[in-house]
Amino acid sequence: MPHSAYRPCVGIMLINPAGLVFVGRRKDKHLVEHVDADHEWQMPQGGIDDGETPLEACLRELREETGVRRAQVLAEASDWFAYDLPDDVALKSWSGRYRGQRQKWFALRFEGRDSDINIDAPDGHKAEFDAWRWERMERLPELIIPFKRGVYERVVAEFAPFGAK
Repeated sequence: MPHSAYRPCVGIMLINPAGLVFVGRRKDKHLVEHVDADHEWQMPQGGIDDGETPLEACLRELREETGVRRAQVLAEASDWFAYDLPDDVALKSWSGRYRGQRQKWFALRFEGRDSDINIDAPDGHKAEFDAWRWERMERLPELIIPFKRGVYERVVAEFAPFGAK
């Protein structure tokens, strides 16, 4: 059985001026934690490095996954949200060290142009996504892999005031 710890991470809800949310389609389809081809879309997320605050990690991950540098923080989630990986995935993912992720979510207003988004070589990093689009906030839970759905439902509920009307 995997270690009971949760990997500390951030999640980013990047919202355009129309109230739509950035979602990217995962590029690495072979990764063990991406087991469902019908749910490949997700918001940017990533680990918090040693000595880094959640907000610093948020802004770094946003640059590393989307190339976006022009965004204003609208809100920070009131709590940390966690999810468990399925047992068979947890044994293989992150060398079995974590049961899942514990995420601090941020809502950011995108202040750039769509042409500023670069998923192919974002900020000089390996691409995480092979496609992206703007999506209505209420659709996000149905797009994400099922074991992350509960977190997405909480994130959507918390940041709903910033979505499209």
